[in-house]
Amino acid sequence: MTARTILITGCSSGIGYTCAIGMQQRGWRVIATARKPDDIAMLKTKGLEVLQLDYTDASSIAACAQQALKLADGKLDAVFNNGAYGQPGLVEDLSVGVLREQFEANFFGWHDLTTRLIPAMRDRGSGRIVQCSSVLGIIAAPYRGAYNASKFALEGLTDTLRLELHGSGIKVSSILPGPIRSRFTLHALNALRDKVDTAGSRHHALYAKRIAELEATAGAEPAPLETPEESRKSTGNGLLPQYRLGPDAVLDCLIHATESANPKPHYHVTYTTRMAALARRLLPDRWQEKLALRSS
Repeated sequence: MTARTILITGCSSGIGYTCAIGMQQRGWRVIATARKPDDIAMLKTKGLEVLQLDYTDASSIAACAQQALKLADGKLDAVFNNGAYGQPGLVEDLSVGVLREQFEANFFGWHDLTTRLIPAMRDRGSGRIVQCSSVLGIIAAPYRGAYNASKFALEGLTDTLRLELHGSGIKVSSILPGPIRSRFTLHALNALRDKVDTAGSRHHALYAKRIAELEATAGAEPAPLETPEESRKSTGNGLLPQYRLGPDAVLDCLIHATESANPKPHYHVTYTTRMAALARRLLPDRWQEKLALRSS
């Protein structure tokens, strides 16, 4: 039996890496992507087929889609859009350019890649499109306006795509993680330092506090590469893991989204996301805002 083929983006660390290894272990042919040459070389040592992809570069997206379809002989069974970063900063301090960069990496690039793959899936009458969204695609949080906006946009586009592909044989799902062990906070901290003039902001004291909090969190983050087995072992079975899970929790949802005959439209990963989804449905807007402010 020919192995099913999946394209997974953003595999240099965190969720992408664990999912690439996990799907490979399940017998899938995994085409992984990364931006940097060193990460591409590392992934190749794991027995993965690897392509270069930069979501902010249209030519890179076009080349990746073309090469992935060529490698799969036009029979790509699934794509998991995952590569992204979070841009912190108060909305009033975000330049239009910074906001555009966030959307290029987290939204427009995903759309470009996905629409280049859909025709081949339509021709076959089957396929799975899975988006790695976020709890911040359900509820807003202060200081995360750019990331909130990109994930809210992604949720709307994904839901629409699911409706439009109904009956085509192509299934569309969204995975919405809450706190997951990864290098996400470190990358967010670097984005804040590089792209927001925190010292020149009238809120510089607030930024100093937030940066200290991010530094503490980033310093406690684990090594960026966890196999599914390592991830499950690190998470354990205690009370705390309900708040911060390992990337294997996302892998479990990806497996269901790609292998189940009836994948879910939305997968809420972590206690935080499940509670946010429930609050969104049941609580008045003012109560939701109070909870968001209290937890920020």
